[in-house]
Amino acid sequence: MSHLIAPSVLSCDFANIQRDVEMINNSTADWFHVDVMDGVFVPNISFGFPVIKAIKKHANKPLDVHLMIENADQYVEEFAKSGADVLTVHFEASRHLHRTVQLIKSHGMKAGVALNPHTTVDVLKDVIQDLDLVLIMSVNPGFGGQKFISNAINKVKETKALISAKGGNALIEVDGGVNLDTGKELVEAGADVLVAGSFVFGSDSPKDTIAALKAL
Repeated sequence: MSHLIAPSVLSCDFANIQRDVEMINNSTADWFHVDVMDGVFVPNISFGFPVIKAIKKHANKPLDVHLMIENADQYVEEFAKSGADVLTVHFEASRHLHRTVQLIKSHGMKAGVALNPHTTVDVLKDVIQDLDLVLIMSVNPGFGGQKFISNAINKVKETKALISAKGGNALIEVDGGVNLDTGKELVEAGADVLVAGSFVFGSDSPKDTIAALKAL
């Protein structure tokens, strides 16, 4: 399988969100990456259900929703209704991770778990077989445009080894500081999905930048 590209709409032009959604539709991107922040788990607040529904209305590719929030369980059903295809929660914010993963799946979505830069991969050893996605954060979550933390490359390799050892089939996604250089290293290490926000939307031609990432 060729690696997937998931542009992060957190970096799009919110005054022209339909235009940017249609650009992604017409690009070689595979998913829409949607970051949801609550101002509690991370020191920032992003969009909620109305914006996700608006994106879903125009999107013709899956919505990959990344929850950087506390108490995710109480919102899982609403995210499903809003159009999320993949729903990822943070290990660090989940008190009963296995229960949350099963809840996500019970609403027809694929289930992912994200790890902050300081969290080791082995915390997933007892749940990896239940996951559809592992999201390796290569920056500290909460803001776009941060510098890539290079240890993420080792974590991708460790995650790939864990998935293989446990007989799982989760995809490995990386979010934060992804560009053509870091993206190439990540794909070579075994990453299946690259999330890119400011690198895509800050470029002169977002569509061409997506194509370049896809071609790595």
